[in-house]
Amino acid sequence: MAKLQAFSTGYGTVWAHPLRTCVGWVMMMTLIVVAVVSGALMLGAAWGLYAPLGKKTEGFLVALAGGALLLSVTSELIEPSIERSSLWIAAGGVLAGAGVFTLADWLVKEKMGGGSGGGLLAAITLDGIPENLALGVALIGAGPMEVAALAGSILLSNLPEAAGGAKEMRSDGRSRGRVFLLWASTALILSLAAIAGNLLLEGASEHLLAVIRCFAAGAVIASLAVEVFPQAFREDDYWAGIATAIGAVLAFALGSLGGG
Repeated sequence: MAKLQAFSTGYGTVWAHPLRTCVGWVMMMTLIVVAVVSGALMLGAAWGLYAPLGKKTEGFLVALAGGALLLSVTSELIEPSIERSSLWIAAGGVLAGAGVFTLADWLVKEKMGGGSGGGLLAAITLDGIPENLALGVALIGAGPMEVAALAGSILLSNLPEAAGGAKEMRSDGRSRGRVFLLWASTALILSLAAIAGNLLLEGASEHLLAVIRCFAAGAVIASLAVEVFPQAFREDDYWAGIATAIGAVLAFALGSLGGG
């Protein structure tokens, strides 16, 4: 039996079979996860636009998603990058990702008139592109259980964030059609990033993958501090702390399901 090899992404650890390189199998697994990535964002956006939840429930779910991301960036992005590359490369990637996200978030809010919904959209795009590039690589040889774990983690993190972001963008005065189109476009970009990672980054050096992973981690950390946790606390006050812990536990459970 072929020895399993671990690949880390922002959504969980995939234990892959290096010899299982059938093009049809790899592409099928990639398309399944791509469908979940795009579907979670579009379903979340539709949820926020047409069936919005109460503020406390929404805040609880956003905090839960934040807890899942908090665990993921540490265990699935930063730690493996330090182990396989170096501390300095990982630190540089994290700081670059945080800096680019913070600048983009400032531009969206201060120069483009965007509210917190636009900030969440920027957060998902900036951390999602490098995450999905790495995700495409990780899916090479992944089995059904690993794919199921990844799909669950993606739904857990993206669905409530898209719902909250779309609702906020709607409250800023944008039409439902325009908001949904923006989120659908983001879903398409992230899906293409996953496919590109699968097709183009196979065999890439660990140093390059460390930069990609840690750039994503930095953008996630900045978005949690600036967008996610402040919104969750405003809407669900002290229950947000409990929700964050639940999200972290769920993310750990999903990572364990995938073999991590």
